[in-house]
Amino acid sequence: GQSLTSSEPVVKKPRESVTLSCAVSGLSLSYLHWIRQKPGKGLEWIGGTGTVFAQSLQGQFTITKDSSKNQLYLEVKSLKIEDSAVYYCARDTVTQEAEAPYKN
Repeated sequence: GQSLTSSEPVVKKPRESVTLSCAVSGLSLSYLHWIRQKPGKGLEWIGGTGTVFAQSLQGQFTITKDSSKNQLYLEVKSLKIEDSAVYYCARDTVTQEAEAPYKN
């Protein structure tokens, strides 16, 4: 079957760094994303495995993958209080590369 299993909850102090992991089974590592949900807020997309990041979050986050271990990682540098959230790894619903939009 297909499954994504996130790492256990962690407690960190401001300005520390943390690396979260996601164990992947039965899925390609190429179409996965990290999303977070802050208390009382909606879902916020962080980025995908193609090192694509939400513009506002670039620089603080690093997404890497280890194909030999079927693991996806999210490193969060220089943590702030507002980074407190539930972090999810999620699969893409579209598994083919989309062409970049263009203008005539």
